[in-house]
Amino acid sequence: MLLANRITVIRILAIPFFIICLMYYVPQKDYLRYLALLIFVFAVLTDGIDGLIARRESQRSELGAYLDPIADKLLLVTAFISLSIMKNLPPKLNLPGWATMLVISRDCIIILGSVLIYLIKGKFKISPRLLGKCTTFFQMLTIVSILSGFVYWNIILYLAVIFTVLSGIDYIRQGSLILSN
Repeated sequence: MLLANRITVIRILAIPFFIICLMYYVPQKDYLRYLALLIFVFAVLTDGIDGLIARRESQRSELGAYLDPIADKLLLVTAFISLSIMKNLPPKLNLPGWATMLVISRDCIIILGSVLIYLIKGKFKISPRLLGKCTTFFQMLTIVSILSGFVYWNIILYLAVIFTVLSGIDYIRQGSLILSN
């Protein structure tokens, strides 16, 4: 397995530790919030590192093309769900459920659209889009800002929501163009 893919797998393996920190968080153990933040930031950094290595060392692979976005989605969806449903977290750490449903719905639409295109066209090439990258950035920044206690995290959340909607529309438009050709 290529180094870039190994780093992606490490990102996936960090997710349960992130969840455990949030599960056992109580105000008396505030260090767990910071540990969750540290794990999340580590995972975000590995996202950049594996991409850099893949490009610089010519380690792009078909496995990596699928594994990297899956790792991103697992990390983000897990973080959004955890910060929405865990009752042990103080209100300042709780994401609104509607935002989490929006993030999950967009990802489900993209996945179902990709499967549909594959079934109809017989092939499907994953190509990241700028709006999708901006969406991922603002979703990650939302989680970091909440866990770090940034007072205005809700502004970052609204930016993430805007980019989530815009990128969802963009992916639907792109999928429609692929299907119509």
